[in-house]
Amino acid sequence: MALAITSSTSIAFSSSSSSSSCTEQGFQLSSTKFPHSDRLHLVSPATLNLSRKRSGSVKALNAEPRRSDTIVPSAATVFAPDVEVKPVEIEDFETLAKDLENASPLEIMDKALQKYGNDIAIAFSGAEDVALIEYAHLTGRPFRVFSLDTGRLNPETYNFFDTVEKHYGIRIEYMFPDSVEVQALVRTKGLFSFYEDGHQECCRVRKVRPLRRALKGLRAWITGQRKDQSPGTRSEVPVVQVDPVFEGMDGGSGSLVKWNPVANVAGNDIWNFLRTMDVPVNSLHTHGYVSIGCEPCTRAVLPGQHEREGRWWWEDAKAKECGLHKGNIKEETVNGDGNSEVHANGSGSDIFNSNDIVSLSRPGMENLLKMEDRKDPWMVVLYAPWCQFCQAMEASYVEFAEKLAGSDMKVGKFRADGDEKAFAHQELHLGSFPTILFFPKHSSRPIKYPSEKRDVDSLMAFVNALR
Repeated sequence: MALAITSSTSIAFSSSSSSSSCTEQGFQLSSTKFPHSDRLHLVSPATLNLSRKRSGSVKALNAEPRRSDTIVPSAATVFAPDVEVKPVEIEDFETLAKDLENASPLEIMDKALQKYGNDIAIAFSGAEDVALIEYAHLTGRPFRVFSLDTGRLNPETYNFFDTVEKHYGIRIEYMFPDSVEVQALVRTKGLFSFYEDGHQECCRVRKVRPLRRALKGLRAWITGQRKDQSPGTRSEVPVVQVDPVFEGMDGGSGSLVKWNPVANVAGNDIWNFLRTMDVPVNSLHTHGYVSIGCEPCTRAVLPGQHEREGRWWWEDAKAKECGLHKGNIKEETVNGDGNSEVHANGSGSDIFNSNDIVSLSRPGMENLLKMEDRKDPWMVVLYAPWCQFCQAMEASYVEFAEKLAGSDMKVGKFRADGDEKAFAHQELHLGSFPTILFFPKHSSRPIKYPSEKRDVDSLMAFVNALR
């Protein structure tokens, strides 16, 4: 970025591909000599500081969306000191969120675009949040769209990006990960290290850091978060909030505002809206994909499964965030028996409560593992009561236990979160919640139920095949 300071009252910034003299903390003057045409005329520090302060008071340009390598507007001019500096108005976004709680997504979108103009952009992932672009289009206001290209998206998602651009006559502003960071990660840990040590590191390199760069050029952003997407992490998403994680162009805590126009909209209603408006959608949706991310970390879900279960399926339900919205994750609390849990549904009550299901303690599980010649086979679910996927299978598991009542088959449950999690990982093949294990009569090794189908018939078929 070249910085030209003249003896007049204006400071002009122009972007270029070599911006090594610009840092997140402020602008540094490069020691490189300028050509005669770019000769530097120094001004007093007071004038420079005043010019910087005035940058926040200039009305943003409402330009049409365009393709660029950064979310920072390509040019801006700041004038001083012939215009009176007005104090920055501090807005109460909690009150604004309450006022808009019952507003329609279209009304919320219109409010956001009207308020921030060219300093706000829609974050588009290539999934059902194309609804955001449709709402923005319906307002009639200019709008900007950006997306994170991690380099590992499905081919269908790239085709969808192109379709959306042509349908709305826009250019999506793509953000890419730093090639040096990606190269270091892959060379050090391989292409699929996230299957072994979790997805957070890969997402940090490919998604979070590019997003951080993008948001440094904005005052606000618009996301497709909904409360029903992930009860464990998004159950209290407001329609507008001060972003708790990222910073905007002014820098510092509270410098970025996050708008979530569809926070209160159910997934079915989003899809009804898309069909009604004949909006183009990602072709992966027709193959069972609901929540869509990178190709290695996304898979189709079965009927009845929660949409987020197709993301990072090898990890705990409460970890199913990549870091873009980690400010939503609730702090863990510790209950009376020493087990940590997240009260996503506002209740600390246990699940799988039935007279036909045996609640096993840690010593009980250890004894079950030691038995080499059991009198009866066992089926045991490893669960956490806060996990929405465990909650979703509760009814079928209770019915399954009722069907086997009085037979030679025992049905049990073992709470495997909190202090028991390490034991469950090491000894019980726990990968994610819920994990279902079958303990045969004449074998000390449990057999892990491999299917994502947790209906009664599927569970019975598994048991009958092994009895």
